[in-house]
Amino acid sequence: MARIIPFKGLRPKKAIAPQMATLPYDVVNVAEARQFRKEPYNFYHVTRSEIDLSESVDVHSQQVYDKAAETLEQWMAEKIMVQDSEPCYYIYELVMNGRSQTGLICGSSCDDYFEGVIKKHEFTRPEKELDRINHIKTTRAQTGIVFLAYRDQEDVQSIIEHWKNDHEATYDFVAEDGIRHTFWVVDDYAKVASITRLFSEEVPATYIADGHHRAASAGKVCQEMRDNGMYITGDEAFNYFITCIFPESQLEIMDYNRVVKDLNGMSEEQFLHALEEGFEITPLVKEQYKPRSLHEFGMYVGGEWYKLVAKKGTYTEDPIGVLDVSILQNNVLSKLLNINDPRVDKRVDFVGGIRGLNELEKRVDSGDMAAAFACYPVSIQQLFNIADSGYVMPPKSTWFEPKLRDGLVVYLI
Repeated sequence: MARIIPFKGLRPKKAIAPQMATLPYDVVNVAEARQFRKEPYNFYHVTRSEIDLSESVDVHSQQVYDKAAETLEQWMAEKIMVQDSEPCYYIYELVMNGRSQTGLICGSSCDDYFEGVIKKHEFTRPEKELDRINHIKTTRAQTGIVFLAYRDQEDVQSIIEHWKNDHEATYDFVAEDGIRHTFWVVDDYAKVASITRLFSEEVPATYIADGHHRAASAGKVCQEMRDNGMYITGDEAFNYFITCIFPESQLEIMDYNRVVKDLNGMSEEQFLHALEEGFEITPLVKEQYKPRSLHEFGMYVGGEWYKLVAKKGTYTEDPIGVLDVSILQNNVLSKLLNINDPRVDKRVDFVGGIRGLNELEKRVDSGDMAAAFACYPVSIQQLFNIADSGYVMPPKSTWFEPKLRDGLVVYLI
């Protein structure tokens, strides 16, 4: 069963919260983060602290992590951010295009992560882990929230909804992208105890939706601190990591699309002919194509869109093989284009569905890419099935929106 704890969150003053809240560090690049450099309380000063240093400084140098720690300590000293006096849970609601989702921010057990109670569906990359490990160790804080999902539990959701209805929000603002963020502090001892008990008795597992590297990094910091003799009671803060857990019924996974740099020496005509072995192909006249069901793909090449439908028998029915991202990888990227490891191959790139089909056209029309593929999104049930079975999805299979904002609460270790 899931072990969660309340914690003494470090939070911004109410007036500053809208300025401080930023997208996760790993969905913006350095150039995008630098655009906010002159905003004094923007949280990129902590999560992307290279923006406050010379552009010649390596973004993974210790100097960058030291700068993040310095900024966080300064904000604490100036009372820009203040730590709650008692352990709390935090309710976080996001509303995008009229659809809302409400999660519980808490500390999740590193032992649950090690033992598979917190289930994974992606591999992680050592260099990305190391970046956040160094960030956590230097700042002595977890600044990025891991996005978890769980199967709906009526009693938990009832407590959360009643708290939202009966209490004034601590933060409530609309970000620059139009997404509304509302945040409540659950500081009632009885409610906190009830939530903890319900998870320990009624929630058998949670699932990483977004944040595999953040979770892996927190786990490795925990293990290192244990190896150094700092584990005494098990209640030490480093034995947990900050998560926001959402019920499955409120979540929506968007498509995660692919663009490729070249056609492996084939002309567009040759490539279309090669595709016929595995797909039924329908040319479209000046019309974009967004897949409407499983095993359909939109392809943009040579200024034209095509509808592709995978032929029966060209894919397996196991939890991984049946995924559209697997079909595309196995029958196109690997088989025809010789892109066998999309995690490291520079000939393929990934475009989140939030950017739309126009972004796919733009990447190809600019000459940067040769072809683009729009995929049908993975379902939350498929994600759960794969994680339950112990399988791992192909990289960049899921794109969740809206994104949780960093800076609204920090977990100190």
